[in-house]
Amino acid sequence: MAKSKVLIVGGTGYLGKRVVKASLANGHDTYILQRPEIGVDIEKVEMLISFKMQGAHLVTASFDDHRSLVDAVKRVDIVICAISGVHIRSHHILLQLKLVDAIKEAGNVKRFLPSEFGTDPARMKNAMGPGRVTFDDKMVVRKAIEEAGIPFTYVSANCFAGYFLGGLCQIGHILPSRDSVVLLGDGNQKAIYVDEDDIATYTIKAIDDPRTLNKTLYLRPPQNILSQREVVQIWEKLIGKKLKKSTLSKEEFLAPMKDLEYAEQVGLCHYYHVCYEGCLANFEIGEEGEEASKLYPEVNYTAVENYMKRYL
Repeated sequence: MAKSKVLIVGGTGYLGKRVVKASLANGHDTYILQRPEIGVDIEKVEMLISFKMQGAHLVTASFDDHRSLVDAVKRVDIVICAISGVHIRSHHILLQLKLVDAIKEAGNVKRFLPSEFGTDPARMKNAMGPGRVTFDDKMVVRKAIEEAGIPFTYVSANCFAGYFLGGLCQIGHILPSRDSVVLLGDGNQKAIYVDEDDIATYTIKAIDDPRTLNKTLYLRPPQNILSQREVVQIWEKLIGKKLKKSTLSKEEFLAPMKDLEYAEQVGLCHYYHVCYEGCLANFEIGEEGEEASKLYPEVNYTAVENYMKRYL
């Protein structure tokens, strides 16, 4: 069976570049949207050229030019969008409505994977503001996709390992201390940590799979469903030393909110739901979803302990 042709939007981003690599590695005819807005960002241009040299096709199109988007999506079977939805970097989730319009008009796309890759927004109806804007925007995009009758898969990838494991689950840290750690609440709420390369691998596995059509794919590698305390214990074992521990109540955690920049407030809310409420792991997957490590047992995912060896 011929492998589907894939268009990746946001292919130079933190996750997008990994999705491009996974698509190429899996033998897909891989197209990357090259946006004129990239300007003289030499690092992004070099990355695009390097992907082209590895066999990807660059397709010039802009979110400001509907016709160019329609022409781009007409060339492929699958569209994956990985544009950023993280406010500390950039937040462009609603730009995807233009992509939905183009896919609807083109009429040939067999599946669209919008930029999700985090907490399942359908479960965050009661999230606190301003952090809930991320979930609300993603639900606006989902509604547009479903109303347009576009086949979809939503990927709920939980915690990017680089952000959460590197900082021992502490906001504002991406490298682990060898001295001390602040435990959020009692440090016992379970979260789910996934290596970003594994997120890309599971995503590409799902694009042609009838089992994930019009469903949410949850990434829950069993060895990586851990509490903050368990993550800290793994790090202590690796460095052969106990860290000094203090705790932060939820009231103390939320207290500085009003003095923070908007982007930091959004991030604080997300950490709160994950680390104090355990929003990623406190539910069973229903009929609307599938679990990636069960569907694709052949993927040798990176366990937390192995991931954290990079910080030694």
